[in-house]
Amino acid sequence: MKYRSDPAAIRGSIAPVVTPFTADGALDLASLRGLVRWQLGQGSHGVSIGGSTGEPGAQSAEERIAAMAAVAEEVGDRAPFLPGTGSAKLDETLLLTAEAERLGADAVLVITPYYARPSQEALFRWYSTIAAEFPGLPIVIYNVPSRTAVDIAPDTVARLRHAHDNIVGIKETTRDFEHFSQVLHRCGRDFLMWSGIELLCLPLLAIGGTGFVSAAANLAPAAVARMYTAYTEGDHRTALDLHYALHPLVELLFVETNPAPAKWVLELRGRIASGHVRPPLIPPTPAGITRIEALLADCEDLTR
Repeated sequence: MKYRSDPAAIRGSIAPVVTPFTADGALDLASLRGLVRWQLGQGSHGVSIGGSTGEPGAQSAEERIAAMAAVAEEVGDRAPFLPGTGSAKLDETLLLTAEAERLGADAVLVITPYYARPSQEALFRWYSTIAAEFPGLPIVIYNVPSRTAVDIAPDTVARLRHAHDNIVGIKETTRDFEHFSQVLHRCGRDFLMWSGIELLCLPLLAIGGTGFVSAAANLAPAAVARMYTAYTEGDHRTALDLHYALHPLVELLFVETNPAPAKWVLELRGRIASGHVRPPLIPPTPAGITRIEALLADCEDLTR
């Protein structure tokens, strides 16, 4: 929990790692530990587990806690650890957040509750309940309307930021770039913001963003981390070159539903024992694999 008292120090590329499963669908903690060690060795500035890329909706609370514990142990105090602890149920969200706090998480990502489509007032009360329950734990709102069917409005984010000192930032996974700017304008430019949209990672830095939680880091962690470092060190040409070099990889990730393509490549590279995804997801189809292989050839040097 080295960064818990100073969440503003949590910057850069926070890798949202996949949750590996064995070929028969069981949790594969050995592969997960190996992924975390590889991420840190490649220069990722932090690690997350349990966001959309981690298939949290296909796991029990006990499995999610076991995965968090494995990642927390591997990361230690070497880098920030930001697990996703949200779900569609408040009691489960509180349980997972309590476990993350106990395991030493530096902050938690709490997704907007999905499927129910709560109102803005309901979202305010939801996050207020969580923030009040864990006053010493930094809370990062996780906005991903493409998966949850609800978009937390900038004004609601601002209400939460001003009502709770421990609501410190937001992961924005919306393609509405004006939304990014409106949130920072209403919350203050010291509010922490990470992009979850791969092709908006670099543009976000130009308007005051903190970094990114990009699925591309699963396959090219060094390149994604270097893009952030190059930009912050003033080497904007290198950052821009990396942004465009990552385009084929970003397309690859979404040939079919994320994280199936990423897991297929990770198995191919020998980084996880199996590319298994749990239902309702399926492994890439033959047509999808053909497209993945073609795109992988265009970004081979970034994924080795």
